[in-house]
Amino acid sequence: MVSDFTSLLDKVTQLAELSQALRSENAALRGELATLSDENVRLAARMKEAHDRVESLLGALPVAIGDEEEAA
Repeated sequence: MVSDFTSLLDKVTQLAELSQALRSENAALRGELATLSDENVRLAARMKEAHDRVESLLGALPVAIGDEEEAA
């Protein structure tokens, strides 16, 4: 009977330790997710800026004579 309680106590202790380890890992992963989400937003903004600059440069290029006829 005592060994049953000891075994149960060991299992409950293991469960508590595992639960705490998972909570710590979860907190770390949430922090990493927040950091990566911020970086993703920043990089998406940079990509849009680059796209807008390229689009602006393409719009500023003169149109070749052969291209004018194709566009019409």
